[in-house]
Amino acid sequence: MPTVTPFLWFENQAEEAMNLYLSVFKNARSLGVDRWGPGAPFPEGSVLMARVEIEGQKIQLFNGGPEQKLTPAFSFTVACKDQAEIDYYWDKLTAEGGTEVACGWLTDRFGLSWQIVPENIGELLSPPDPARAERRMKAMMGMVKLDIAALEAA
Repeated sequence: MPTVTPFLWFENQAEEAMNLYLSVFKNARSLGVDRWGPGAPFPEGSVLMARVEIEGQKIQLFNGGPEQKLTPAFSFTVACKDQAEIDYYWDKLTAEGGTEVACGWLTDRFGLSWQIVPENIGELLSPPDPARAERRMKAMMGMVKLDIAALEAA
């Protein structure tokens, strides 16, 4: 069976990004680091490719220079069991230059977009009562970091 692995292009921060993600996620591990050799277009010994596994998802982080940029068109979703988990990931991923966006989205300091949401976000936004669903959607659209209690109350 084939494997599909996200490949993230960084200018030169792949190793720093890898270290952040390994420190933030409890179930994360390094799968190896390849370094640029002599004659490469980047300093010898600097990271070419880092491979990690985060919560069972393999990811490749590549240092390829400034030609390509990360965009919000690609994001990772972190499904959180409770507000404490949302707060934890939000705080860790916005630290040291990350940016809060809207509706549970943030961009970490490397430009990678993340959605930090309750694991039951689908249920929260799709209750059987259409009026309640509309209130909850409106409430979420006014939030930056998601607030589970406020969504449930809407």
